[in-house]
Amino acid sequence: MAKKYKMVVFTNAVEGKDKEFNDWYQNTHLAQIVSIKSFVQAQRFRFHTSIVPGSPDSSRYMAIYDIETDDINAALGAMNDLAASGRMPLPESMGQPIIGAVYEEFGEAVKAR
Repeated sequence: MAKKYKMVVFTNAVEGKDKEFNDWYQNTHLAQIVSIKSFVQAQRFRFHTSIVPGSPDSSRYMAIYDIETDDINAALGAMNDLAASGRMPLPESMGQPIIGAVYEEFGEAVKAR
């Protein structure tokens, strides 16, 4: 049975380029990523507010990608291969730094009754 993962990526647009960046991310990049085997869903979020006093709020955008695979390294390798091939270029409107991590599903979801 395939394991479930979440890949979380935090980004910013270059100052004054939010519209261009958001159009590319939503209408091009998410589709590129979910075209990769094992990537089953992607969704973006915009920063709203910090809930921990003193924590940085430096990333305006977050994307969460759902991955289901028996070989997470192969799935991430396929993503990196797509980027390295030049078929998934990053736009000039993407700011730095880009922060990302992959988390393996670890516990059962707890839902409200």
